[in-house]
Formats: sequence, C-alpha cells, structure tokens
Amino acid sequence: MRVSNSGLVVLAVGNPSRGDDALGPLFLERLAELREQGGNWDGVELLTDFQLQIEHAVDLEGRALVLFVDASVSCPPPYQFTRLQPARDASYTSHALSPAAVLHVYEQIHRAPPPSAFQLAIRGERFELGEPLSPAAAVNLTAALELAGRVLTRRDAGAWERWAAG
Repeated sequence: MRVSNSGLVVLAVGNPSRGDDALGPLFLERLAELREQGGNWDGVELLTDFQLQIEHAVDLEGRALVLFVDASVSCPPPYQFTRLQPARDASYTSHALSPAAVLHVYEQIHRAPPPSAFQLAIRGERFELGEPLSPAAAVNLTAALELAGRVLTRRDAGAWERWAAG
C-alpha cells in the first residue's frame, strides 16, 4: 500500500473545454492559488482528471479524508456537500466511474473500508464544447470555495459530516 504524505486528497474532475464542466478543475486551480496566498492547507494533496477511473482508487491509499469535486446539473445552486458511501453502480463497468464506485473499487482491492469521503457538487448550467464558464457557475464556484475554506481547515470526518447534514 502506498503511504501518502497527505491525510487529505481533493480529487476534482471535469473537462475545461466543456463550459461549466470546468468547475472541478477551476476549483482546484483556485484552491491552489489560495493556498499559495497563505491558505492553511498544508498537506492537502490536489489532484485533477477529466473523469474518474478504477486507478483513482490508488489515490485514496493512506488517506483519512477524500473530497471529490465535480460539476452537476442536478444539485441545487450553488453546491451540494454530501457524505459518500461505497456503491457498485452502473458506472462500474464503464470507462468512467462515480465517486461511490471508486470507493467500492478501493474496498474490493483492499478488503477494508475506504477513507471517509465526501462530494462537493457545484451547480453548472452549460456544458457545450468550447463554451466559457457561465456567469451562474462562476458565482457557484465562489460559494464552493468559501465552503472549502471552512472545511479544509478541519481534518475531521465528524465535522465534515455535520456540514454535509446541513
């Protein structure tokens, strides 16, 4: 098992060329900028990809907490912060997985529970190829970053659970 230098990983997914699907990667970019400006997130590993794959289960090894970040057309604006549980779903057999399916893969590989995991779904409106980020998505991204500022300073699954509950 790989031992990480970080108990927390933020794994953002999305395609920067598809309008609001860029919310995940933009979230990570802005988070990295805030950390450089003095954000207290030392030891938080930031990873991004176009979509989740089986191999991302390896990125969870040695972690205490995982935050998946992605754009969503179905969550209420500005975002939705939820606790995740491992689940084998229809994405399990495709080339792209849901966060719950990545947790399930982790469970299958390690025969052990995955780290505590949460999802930050940021509301998007437009996902067409070549579109810029919509104004509504930009506002939602700012709100999601404000939440991240509070959440990432607490490396406690119990505190995250309370935020997810409301």
